[in-house]
Amino acid sequence: PGQSKAGSLPAAMKTGTTIVGLVYKDGVVLGADTRATGGSEVCDTNCEKIHYIAPNIYCCGAGTAADTEKTTELISSQMELLRMNMGGAQSRLATACTLLKRMLFRYQGQIGAALVLGGCDANGPHIYQIYPHGSTAKLPYTTMGSGSLAAMSVFETGWSEDMSEGDAVELVKRAILAGIFNDLGSGSNVDTCVIRTDGTVTTDRGAVKPNDVAPLRARINRSRLMTITPGTTAVLKTTFTPARAGVTLADVTVTAMET
Repeated sequence: PGQSKAGSLPAAMKTGTTIVGLVYKDGVVLGADTRATGGSEVCDTNCEKIHYIAPNIYCCGAGTAADTEKTTELISSQMELLRMNMGGAQSRLATACTLLKRMLFRYQGQIGAALVLGGCDANGPHIYQIYPHGSTAKLPYTTMGSGSLAAMSVFETGWSEDMSEGDAVELVKRAILAGIFNDLGSGSNVDTCVIRTDGTVTTDRGAVKPNDVAPLRARINRSRLMTITPGTTAVLKTTFTPARAGVTLADVTVTAMET
């Protein structure tokens, strides 16, 4: 009683999501799947969830897709303005984390953005876990999103201190794949981002494509009988009827405008 019967608003698109981050010997590795869902429907199979914050800082987002995208865009803008005011000094992870947690706490969880912030600064490599209500934790490795439990089981088994970059990237890929295959909200491809202490960044969009259908379609041999070539159907007769002459100004009745 008292509720409107006009209908309900459409559900916001959620990223569903498995996002992860870990610290290794020479930097950090971030990873994410690429599925975005709206309720039980897949809205986007190649959604980008690793967002740019600063040249040395990136952030994975889970939750409401628009919230994660616009929140990271806003903080990225604030970080750039701060760098300009500081004479181009490198951005700090603690600064980005503080700006994000203050904004999310101000909105009391109404902004549905669960984030994994990662990067390298003057103090070394860092991974931060940021919840939608503004609580944060600095961790050596973390997972978030609907597939976080599956990914965390891989991390708990395989992570160790001072991992090499190759081992770290492979572990992140395995963790995201665990989310993709064990969580309905996660799917499609694996994206990775490696941020090193020497300042270099490598972003690999579609690092793993376990659900790529192109190779399967290429293996199917269609019968040539299914391909209809031009000229297969005989043309028995053609006719052409020209349109009547166009309208000219002589056909237009001009009336004086009332003043």
